[in-house]
Amino acid sequence: MPKITLAEAVKLKSVLSKRIHELEEEMDRLAFFEIEKDSPLPTQKRQFQDAEKDIDEIRKDFRLLDKLVYRANIDNEIQFNGDSLSIVEAIELATQLRAKARKCKQFGSAQKEEFLYMIGESSSMLRVAAFEPEEYRIKSLENERHANRLSNLINSKNYTIELEFDQDKYF
Repeated sequence: MPKITLAEAVKLKSVLSKRIHELEEEMDRLAFFEIEKDSPLPTQKRQFQDAEKDIDEIRKDFRLLDKLVYRANIDNEIQFNGDSLSIVEAIELATQLRAKARKCKQFGSAQKEEFLYMIGESSSMLRVAAFEPEEYRIKSLENERHANRLSNLINSKNYTIELEFDQDKYF
């Protein structure tokens, strides 16, 4: 059977998903006619059942491709910071690192001390950070760098893994 790389499979899933949506819209267009009473139905080159048949075939291929991608993401590993991670773990870690970087960036852009309002004539309320904003700015950059490095490792690995799938119908 022909083979496809995991990277190509991920792209193909997106293509198939888009095609499914297009076929659903086509089914909606082909499903009903507006005609005058007792008039014959107009003839069309493509019938409602044709679109339905096509969408069923693509959904079947999508399910197979989905299964192959999930299996590959579990069965294959990458090395990152001295750890061996399955691709699915690496994807989740990259997502978590990006979330951590966003939060650290938020804290990194905070002021160490901020005036809020006056209390009476001689006292004021302040908002004081319980952390060093500059440290969190640096943590944000480090986490973002790690997430990018991990994403690159995942992408590189995805081009080395081959799955048995015939992509000729779609590419």
